[in-house]
Amino acid sequence: MKVAVVGATGLVGTEMLTVLAERNFPVTELIPVASERSKGKEIDFKGKKYKVVTPQEAILLKPDVALFSAGGSTSTEFAPLFAEAGITVIDNSSAWRMDPSKKLVVPEVNGDVLTNDDKIIANPNCSTIQMVVVMKPLHEKYKIKRVVVSTYQSVTGTGVKAVDQLMNERNGVEGEKAYPYQIDLNVIPHIDVFQDNGYTKEEMKMIQETNKIMSDDSIRVTATTVRIPVMGGHSESVNIEFENDFDVNEVRELLAASEGIIVVDNPANLEYPMPKDAHGKDEVFVGRIRRDESQDKTLNLWIVADNLRKGAATNAVQIAELLNKKGLV
Repeated sequence: MKVAVVGATGLVGTEMLTVLAERNFPVTELIPVASERSKGKEIDFKGKKYKVVTPQEAILLKPDVALFSAGGSTSTEFAPLFAEAGITVIDNSSAWRMDPSKKLVVPEVNGDVLTNDDKIIANPNCSTIQMVVVMKPLHEKYKIKRVVVSTYQSVTGTGVKAVDQLMNERNGVEGEKAYPYQIDLNVIPHIDVFQDNGYTKEEMKMIQETNKIMSDDSIRVTATTVRIPVMGGHSESVNIEFENDFDVNEVRELLAASEGIIVVDNPANLEYPMPKDAHGKDEVFVGRIRRDESQDKTLNLWIVADNLRKGAATNAVQIAELLNKKGLV
């Protein structure tokens, strides 16, 4: 299969190339795509060198699939042009996520919604992906009424500039800043821009995307998203209220048997998920599974995943794998 990676020189684009190679996706020809300033730069993929081309050039090369991770404006401009040329686009930006005509997909949760007509498929927000992977089996068994989530998100979710800021501050070096405040030895309760209702765009993404992916607007979601000085991996404290009661051991067994989830939950041995343990992994890790003793039929969970992998690159590649398996590309 001929595969284009748009934004191939960025953090997520680089991770997409790694994931494609690791998962042995059937790439017969790679087309790395970036802006004009990166044109001609060489990308190494599975021991071969490929020259970076512009989006316009990539369309003429007719890839079967284009994995986009180059920001919303690039996606808005070029994804429709790729789609018009018959190329299936899997887009990692926020540009198409809430478009009612586009599918928002996490393969383990709602992969069955994909059809031959889907030429632009949206990859959800990183923090939403890891949460809904865990929500899916629980919703099917106990029916979720309400979710309260607080996130602890890595600087890699912002990009290279944020990584540089953290390391510069740690090393006492002056440099360009991605955040309005120091991030090292600090916590910033602000991700993306503030909305009129006092929530940030990131928080509203989690609320709206969850309802769309789960195909259930009755699930009430409220979110607080926070940036922490961690290099890779997002963590979430999630409180879930159900319609039906549950047994905590049964919850553990249900999650452990679910696709894409690894349960790490042994407080006696101090075993629980941490971002450093999720690094480079494609699964979602769950622990600190316990009943909320302040309210009936309510569960507390701690969810961790590598935001550049399952939160972005891996999920996009998994969508491509699913399309290939279904014969849709």
